Amino acid sequence: MPRHSREPGVLPRPLAVLGALALTAATGVAIRMLPAGAAPAPEPTQVAEHTPAVSAGLAEEPARFVGFVDTAEDPGFDLPAEARRTGVRRYALGHLVSGGDGCIPKWNGPLDRRGNPVANRIGRLRALGGDAAPVFGGPDGQELAVTCRRPGGLASAYRRVVGVFDAAAIDFEVRDSADRAAVLRRARAIHAVQRERRLRVGFTLPLHPYGLSSDDVEMLRATQRAGATIATVNLLSRIEPRTAPTGRLLRVAAAVRAARDQIAEAQGLPDPEEAWPRVALTPVLDGRTDLSEPDARALAAYASRHGLAWLSLRGVAPKADVSRILWSTSP
Repeated sequence: MPRHSREPGVLPRPLAVLGALALTAATGVAIRMLPAGAAPAPEPTQVAEHTPAVSAGLAEEPARFVGFVDTAEDPGFDLPAEARRTGVRRYALGHLVSGGDGCIPKWNGPLDRRGNPVANRIGRLRALGGDAAPVFGGPDGQELAVTCRRPGGLASAYRRVVGVFDAAAIDFEVRDSADRAAVLRRARAIHAVQRERRLRVGFTLPLHPYGLSSDDVEMLRATQRAGATIATVNLLSRIEPRTAPTGRLLRVAAAVRAARDQIAEAQGLPDPEEAWPRVALTPVLDGRTDLSEPDARALAAYASRHGLAWLSLRGVAPKADVSRILWSTSP
């Protein structure tokens, strides 16, 4: 979300503080991706038959605001300090991309030898009752599904990230939905990991005036068919400047409703109204004044009225009073 200014929140679950990192030689380069001192969970050789797949992934109380941190752009972002300052406890951390032989996850951007300084603070955030979810993909670099074609390699890569962070949730900012082979590899890998543990999976996709692109809708459909459970679809929506014709937020609402119908169809829901809790909305700002205080109140009311999974922000940071309105939607 923003390239970044200090925004807050991601998907729930306080978890244990991270332990000592010691990946095998095949994943040695991935050390740069991980918090200093964390050990991956052992990789199961088979799925225990009694372990259920995650069903809807919607039973947990959703966070109302999720702060996005681009860790390459803002390596000094202090998760626990910002959580105390803003009251927001849930964050998404981007972006994990392909490295090494194509099956090794790494954080995008330059990192010091001790790993990602933002992700290193997840344990302290959890001690405050918050959490942070890693985000795969994004605008720079390639998502692992594009490059990792080794049998079992992609599921292993996702499993390592989930294990190292003991993550309750992960997100994919997808830019490759036209690549059918990558879509299927990712879907099967997600399904494999979800069969082993409870894991909320979200997709972040661009919102157009007509909703989602046909490629993105087909990607959601194919992922569902492969057995993976998608808990949320986060819609990245550019906000027109305040000099635009009246009805800026009404146009966003119309686009969100169109996307909701597409999500319901792709996930086989009989009533489009059932899709609202699976929809998240992230306004993307080009200017500091693109979102006013009344706009922020309208967005918060819209999210509450329709029961959206959460709100977030990206792009240029709005004025402090605007941010505070959106932050206050957090439970």
